[in-house]
Amino acid sequence: MSKNTSCARKSSVGGQALIEGIMMNGPKGSAIAVRKTDGSIFVEEQNFKHIKDKYKILGVPFIRGIVNYVETMLFGYKCLMRAADLSGQLEAEEDPENMSKLDRWLNDHMGPKMMGVISGAAMVIAVAVGIVLFAYLPTLLVDLADAHLFASKLSSFHAIFEGIIRAAVIVLYMFIVSRLKDIHRVFMYHGAEHKTITCYESGKELTVENVRGCKRFHPRCGTSFIFIIIIVSIIISSVVLLLFPVLNGTNTVIRILWVLVKVVVIIPIVTGISYEMIKYAGRHDNVVTKIFSAPGLWMQRITTAEPTDEMIEVGIASLKAVITDNPEDDTIK
Repeated sequence: MSKNTSCARKSSVGGQALIEGIMMNGPKGSAIAVRKTDGSIFVEEQNFKHIKDKYKILGVPFIRGIVNYVETMLFGYKCLMRAADLSGQLEAEEDPENMSKLDRWLNDHMGPKMMGVISGAAMVIAVAVGIVLFAYLPTLLVDLADAHLFASKLSSFHAIFEGIIRAAVIVLYMFIVSRLKDIHRVFMYHGAEHKTITCYESGKELTVENVRGCKRFHPRCGTSFIFIIIIVSIIISSVVLLLFPVLNGTNTVIRILWVLVKVVVIIPIVTGISYEMIKYAGRHDNVVTKIFSAPGLWMQRITTAEPTDEMIEVGIASLKAVITDNPEDDTIK
């Protein structure tokens, strides 16, 4: 194949933007590439074993989506912290000269252990804020609107309006955080990750010039996955509420029961279905896949940004570390 000969293919290669780096998954495994403070690119293989390889039942359709989601979250966090360490970001943050006055005072008077406790507390607070913003707030707003504006006429459509508000909150939240300098750089690396994978799947040689000319939007992105989850959850929750209207009641016990049903039953089902849909979208290009991929692809205009050539180089390094010399090894049949 000549350098710029196009031979489009669908692959299962995926990745994640990190702090000053990119993680890629491919036929050879997982690896992260990080731009260090001295300007060099450091590539490190990551040992990631899927639990479904040990327990085959966890790899069957619909179940594998739930397992993969949890594994991806845990492994992604591990890679994020490792990249921060390799890039020198953690050392910079821990340097007393770079600390805020409050952090420096706490470090001097209470020591590293207290700083660790504070970091843990900050994480708990962040999780709590996330639950309030994305779970409780949409429900509260719909309940208030139903009670004071619509005379309880929205009961059968609670799930639909909650989903719409939840999507709006997510879009607004992502837009706000994208304005932050450090987050914007991560989003630029996110763009580099997508463009590199797109270049690979188009059959072009992995060069900065070829990658730069590719689109930064990709249908298998986690952003698309989030919106597919919202759409599927609206459909399933609406069907359940129509079949069991008693769950729409204001009785406290019933409301608690409905929350438990959503957490224990509906969320796993929604995750499993959404995962299969995103995999289908990665294999096919038709009207159906374009419709349910559209919201996520639009959202990627916020969660990705055009990368610099230096970021593209990091994307190429991370992808080359996980692919073989034979592209057919990772082509989806």
